[in-house]
Amino acid sequence: MPVTVELPLREVRESEPYPMPRGTWPANLAPVEQVLDEGFEFGQATIFVGENGSGKSTLVEAIALAYGLSPEGGSTWAMHSTRATESVLHKHLTLSRGRGAARQGYFLRAETMHGFFTYLEEHQGGGQPDPVFHELSHGESFMELISSRFRMRGLYILDEPESALSFHGCLALVSVLNELLAAGGSQVIISTHSPILAALPGAQLYELGDWGLRPRYWDELELTRNWRSFLEGPERFLRHL
Repeated sequence: MPVTVELPLREVRESEPYPMPRGTWPANLAPVEQVLDEGFEFGQATIFVGENGSGKSTLVEAIALAYGLSPEGGSTWAMHSTRATESVLHKHLTLSRGRGAARQGYFLRAETMHGFFTYLEEHQGGGQPDPVFHELSHGESFMELISSRFRMRGLYILDEPESALSFHGCLALVSVLNELLAAGGSQVIISTHSPILAALPGAQLYELGDWGLRPRYWDELELTRNWRSFLEGPERFLRHL
């Protein structure tokens, strides 16, 4: 009989001792309010999609902080921080972790990578030195970091990583994540605008908007339908600009 490996993160819900006042940001975002009211259970791979401002990055950021990760990215032990811009949502969340699951984690967010690369270059470990990330292209530095860091069992949280990646870069990231998940003991949470990343095999997809969070299949996503419609006839969209 195969051994079942617990996931690092099973569930998130509102902290009973520290409830978040409704009507204040970001609790006034429908997806955030739904998570606070109902809690949210995670699978091995969970992907949030939605328009800008829908709350997907706010949610993954809060989950990362509640898990003990740096708000500007890095591993469980990273202490990098420049200017605090994160919401207070993480202070009102309680996480349920898998018994015996890996405790390590990694938070990768596109908007803070420039400063994070500087932090890594200034804090080289005792092992093989990192490349000079700032001398690589944005996409190359992303993939170099992913290929060197995404190896241990743990929780991997990625906030819109496609902003640095080409079409083939997104495919390469899907390949890395697919291998990581197949090895067992790891878990992935992603917020994205990319239909390529949303196609990660086996991922549970959630569409965020004024309705809150709703589970969707890949071909039901508004993201997928819009990209397909645009590629089939871009002139239909461009003539309205």
